[in-house]
Amino acid sequence: MKRTVLAGSLLFLGISQFLFFLRVAESVYPGYSVANNYISDLGVGVAAPIFNTSVSFLGLCIIATSYLSSSIFQGKVFRILIAITGIGAFGVGLFPENVPVLHFVFSFITFFFAGLAAVYGFRALSGVMAVISLVSGVVCLAALVLFGSGNYLGLGHGGMERLIVYPVLSWGLMLSGYLLARG
Repeated sequence: MKRTVLAGSLLFLGISQFLFFLRVAESVYPGYSVANNYISDLGVGVAAPIFNTSVSFLGLCIIATSYLSSSIFQGKVFRILIAITGIGAFGVGLFPENVPVLHFVFSFITFFFAGLAAVYGFRALSGVMAVISLVSGVVCLAALVLFGSGNYLGLGHGGMERLIVYPVLSWGLMLSGYLLARG
């Protein structure tokens, strides 16, 4: 199997399983509200084993994708941004909300560098994919600023947090398809 195909497969697997187990964790967490709970609330309590394992696995898949995609993305900047995102995601699973300082640091790293990677993808990709990459990154980073300023646009803090996360997860699925097609 080519490294590019493996990179695309791991990225797809990591994101897909995270989206699936995110919903499972939301379902088993008593009284969970998408609008009123943080995503990371799932990392403590009954949903913790599901969420923390899933987000850590996502992080490992992102790190591996960065390493394995060196033949496609020649410049180091794009791959470094992706790798840092993966390190952040792995850290979120390793340090849940009940370890507040480290959890905050790793959450911020994940959100910020995922947005930066998508914005930088405008340079690393071409055509419509470059535009989708840029838009995904800008939406993520704008939502991160709104989230950080406490302006949730009526979505609640959980809803605004999802405006940070979902655009870059969707972008990552697009990127996985790109890597698979290049293999």
